[in-house]
Amino acid sequence: MKKHIVCLGDSNTHGYCANPGDCADGGIRYNEQERWTRLLQEKLGDDFLVIEEGLSGRTTCFDDPIHEGLSALDYIYPCLKSHEDVALLIIMLGTNDTKDRFYASAACIAIGMGRLVKKAKDTECWGGKTPNVLVVAPPPIGEGMLTSPVAETMGTGCVKKSRELAHYYKEQCDLLGVHFLDAGALGCEFNQVDYMHLTKKGHATLAEALARLVPQLIK
Repeated sequence: MKKHIVCLGDSNTHGYCANPGDCADGGIRYNEQERWTRLLQEKLGDDFLVIEEGLSGRTTCFDDPIHEGLSALDYIYPCLKSHEDVALLIIMLGTNDTKDRFYASAACIAIGMGRLVKKAKDTECWGGKTPNVLVVAPPPIGEGMLTSPVAETMGTGCVKKSRELAHYYKEQCDLLGVHFLDAGALGCEFNQVDYMHLTKKGHATLAEALARLVPQLIK
């Protein structure tokens, strides 16, 4: 059986495109030749199966009062069980958690990520092997978001909190003994529409970094 890599994330894992002009199909989702998950699959080759589990608006553990079913904590168990045996779980979440309506600091969001990681590690999906989790801190939201069309729904505090996530995520990962990657340090490019979604170039940058890292994490 191929080595299953589950990619659990939000709209940046689903491939949302805020600028249709940047997408080959001119739609609101990057196609299979553009999303980081599909690019990662191509780079890793046939010995691996990269599984997309992206959902726009998804949070680490917070229930959204406006939209239902967005807490990853409620979804992680059936997700992992449906894809067992899992060789690696990649989690890239936190951008949506910074929304003002959740009233959560970066430190609290990181605790939510910690809860999610613990639940993933406790799920019997690893084929008898040690749970293998990589937490990716998403790139911080750009200042331009504050004057963008999504500013009123995101709130004014999310830019600052998003910049702090990598620090607190790293602390949680060290505490829990899981892998960590700061996507913000990779220079992943955001669009100039909402300043929080990856461009086609940003997807490619993330895929390149993960293609170098992932084979080192799967034994």
